[in-house]
Amino acid sequence: MDWGRAKNVLIYAFLLLNLVLGYQLWTDAREQQGVSLGFDSLSESTQRAMEDKNIQVLTSVPGDTPSLPKISYRYAGAAPEEPVPLKASADSKLIFAPGDLASALKAEIPNIGDYSYDAFGGGDGSFTLHPLFEQRWPLFNVNLELFYTDQKITAYRGAPVVIEDAGGGAEVLPAQKALGTLIENYLPEGSVVKDIALGFYGQTFDSETQVAAPVWRFTIESEAAYSVYYVQGASGDVISP
Repeated sequence: MDWGRAKNVLIYAFLLLNLVLGYQLWTDAREQQGVSLGFDSLSESTQRAMEDKNIQVLTSVPGDTPSLPKISYRYAGAAPEEPVPLKASADSKLIFAPGDLASALKAEIPNIGDYSYDAFGGGDGSFTLHPLFEQRWPLFNVNLELFYTDQKITAYRGAPVVIEDAGGGAEVLPAQKALGTLIENYLPEGSVVKDIALGFYGQTFDSETQVAAPVWRFTIESEAAYSVYYVQGASGDVISP
């Protein structure tokens, strides 16, 4: 047996296999990018409106349309009017590491592991977090604020909230359609779409238990300021600033 020739055949076979696998990974990446961006699914009228109004979309457009129910929520205590000082401060960089943040603050904020950081919320000296339904979908109109000074989280403000499934689950409106409605009918000229997120939002009533429905939240930059639009996941109705 010619071992030298057999060795060359094996080398060429492995090279060919690597090429095939590399091509498959590249193809999957392109397909996934197309699904996440979803620009091809925007209607011609929406694309024309983007050009006419000089609107930019600088974030990926989600392609998933899960079935989500309405939710009910209630506060398990009163929210303090002033920030509550922490007994032990935490490094502010932990806000970007949810597990470490929960470990550092759970002694004083026991349910903090059920919240997610909102990169477009908060203000000078504070972070904003929202409670999660099923550990994934944020309830946008309920906030937990973390206050920081000198790169240390020193205080918090917010009441514990209990979230429950209120039933009536249905598939949410595709983000591409919701975005099209905003671009064509609501967004001013020169707007920049900075973020698109799926979660829940509910109007507040004089009641112990509140109800929230699935929404797409669009964070828009216009004239050097941020604004937020909510598009109902079932009806497509728009709640503007």
